[in-house]
Amino acid sequence: MRNANELYQILLASRGKPRWWSEDPFTVMFQAVLVQNTAWRSVEKTCEAIGDKLTPQTIGAMSLEELELLIRPCGFCKAKARTIQALVLWFGQYDFSARAVEEIPAFRLRRELLSIRGIGAETADVILVYAFYKPSFIIDAYTRRLLSRLGCGFSDDASVRQFFEDTLPKDARVYGWYHWLILEHCISTCKKVPRCSGCPLKDSCRHSLSQEQARPGSGQRKDLP
Repeated sequence: MRNANELYQILLASRGKPRWWSEDPFTVMFQAVLVQNTAWRSVEKTCEAIGDKLTPQTIGAMSLEELELLIRPCGFCKAKARTIQALVLWFGQYDFSARAVEEIPAFRLRRELLSIRGIGAETADVILVYAFYKPSFIIDAYTRRLLSRLGCGFSDDASVRQFFEDTLPKDARVYGWYHWLILEHCISTCKKVPRCSGCPLKDSCRHSLSQEQARPGSGQRKDLP
């Protein structure tokens, strides 16, 4: 099994340097809530429709009903609207200053984010990394799928986090780029039904190797019908 840095270098060589989420901290926060259990394209279209009104001041001035209507295309609008309002209130405690938030130690900032209803570990880590440049590795379903197919038997997310953070430099940019690389790889290649042909990791992928062994002529004994 390759270590986290080796996997990163393979994905980077295969896909090139990925894009960053957004350079605007509030856009990251807003979209990190909207993307929960919905397609990214729905989030993009919603934010395009909002346009230059996508600021904490403008969103914070809306009623709950107005915000629900605005984000309805992303689903679960009532719950997400409540979370966004709570997030705006939290950000407002720091005068909507990303610089002020960046001064907070990562462990305390993560705890504050997790205390907001509707923000779980994945969303909190997205905000930490992409909005405030705090190195806290983002673990999502794509990450778990990729590691599982590579034969990693991690017992929980804490073990997954250790696998990445013990090897990689404590650099939020690296964590953010790595997350996008895994995301792009799993959407295009390591899908629920994987497309192993051309995958840069297929020589160490348990699923790919099992498929190869099952092919006629591979030497694997076939049971009689």
